[in-house]
Amino acid sequence: MIICGLCNRPIPLDAPQSVHHLIPKSKGGKNGPTVILHHICHKEIHITLSEAELARNYNNIEVLKTHPRLAKFISWVKKRPPEFLSRSRVRKKK
Repeated sequence: MIICGLCNRPIPLDAPQSVHHLIPKSKGGKNGPTVILHHICHKEIHITLSEAELARNYNNIEVLKTHPRLAKFISWVKKRPPEFLSRSRVRKKK
């Protein structure tokens, strides 16, 4: 069984999953390190942070988990079943 790198919940074989480039491909991370995530977790990362922010400040999974919005999301999503899907949320303006 695969474990999500962000929320640490198992990813069921039939649940959507994504490969997240820790340094975005557009910022030079095409062949860089990746992590497998629930699709919902991956979407939340990209709703929360720009590619520039990901490349510059949030380019490893442990630092991603410390972002206040992502930490709140992780706490929320951990209470959901591993196969849980949700509609996309809109990126908050800064």
